[in-house]
Amino acid sequence: MSGTSLDGIDLAELHFSISENDVWNFEIGVAETIAYPTIWKNNLQESISYSKERMKGFNKEYTAYLGVVISEFIKRNSLKNIDAVCSHGHTIWHQPKNGLTLQIGNLPGLATLTNQKIVCDFRVQDVALGGNGAPLVPIGDRLLFNEYDYCLNLGGFANISFEKEGKRIAYDISPVNIVLNVLSEKLGFPYDKDGKFAEKGNVDFKLFQQLNQLKYYNENPPKSLGLEWVQKNIFPLLEISNVSVIDKLATVTEHVAFQIADKIKENASVLVTGGGTFNSYLIKRIQYYKSCSLVVPSSELVEYKEALIFGLLGVLKLRGEVNCLSSVTGADRDHSSGFVYDI
Repeated sequence: MSGTSLDGIDLAELHFSISENDVWNFEIGVAETIAYPTIWKNNLQESISYSKERMKGFNKEYTAYLGVVISEFIKRNSLKNIDAVCSHGHTIWHQPKNGLTLQIGNLPGLATLTNQKIVCDFRVQDVALGGNGAPLVPIGDRLLFNEYDYCLNLGGFANISFEKEGKRIAYDISPVNIVLNVLSEKLGFPYDKDGKFAEKGNVDFKLFQQLNQLKYYNENPPKSLGLEWVQKNIFPLLEISNVSVIDKLATVTEHVAFQIADKIKENASVLVTGGGTFNSYLIKRIQYYKSCSLVVPSSELVEYKEALIFGLLGVLKLRGEVNCLSSVTGADRDHSSGFVYDI
């Protein structure tokens, strides 16, 4: 799993079982995040502007790199009898309204490179069926974490998942680390640890209002966000604002907290995962706006929940079962998404 915040590649050994009454259970074995070398991080950031021809070559390069990272993880941890490697890849282009989504690192050669069966490229089929191709995690929220009113993930983007009238509803709420990390880097840090910079800053009311007035926030789900949307709508507002970087961090954090709190009911139980969960100031600001129980699980689950669920997506694909919900993505129908490549 490689997210838009470019923290690195998440790898996890996962074990799934299902009981006679169709209750899924899971266990996370060894898990780690392999940070991107600077050259790869820079290339991935720049690649959104590549031509289609150049992207073909870059896709091959990234697939080869991913093959090495996965193979080394398997060897380092002496993993045996693997049923499949379930790989999300890394999202470069995500424009579902234009029928386009691209996750690189999902070429068939990944099976040969790793000497493993591969299940991957989970978004393409959904977009072809008229869906957003995202979010895909909600099927896992339903099967693995249905005791919570909401499942909230704070990664590059904040996304939420919940049941409503027998259907799973989910969508991206707002950008989070994809913006906060860029601002933090201007201060010489990869991210705003514990939200300390944001906490020191002052919220700029004008910028806060401009962010909250963006059209996306009034659109009904299904809907999803991508880097392109951030580049078009968020970064220009930050660039024309003349407040300090620390005040921008404070304002964006406040904006994110406001938007998240707006989507949660009073006194609800909310499972919170993703790297943004460690931003204690953001968590505090969400609770300022809405009285609710924000449940932060073990750090292992916080960090690897998305990897866990993409593993489940792969298992469901291998079983020929639905792993993509039309109520979430807006596709024509529920379906079993992804491609399977054998050695």
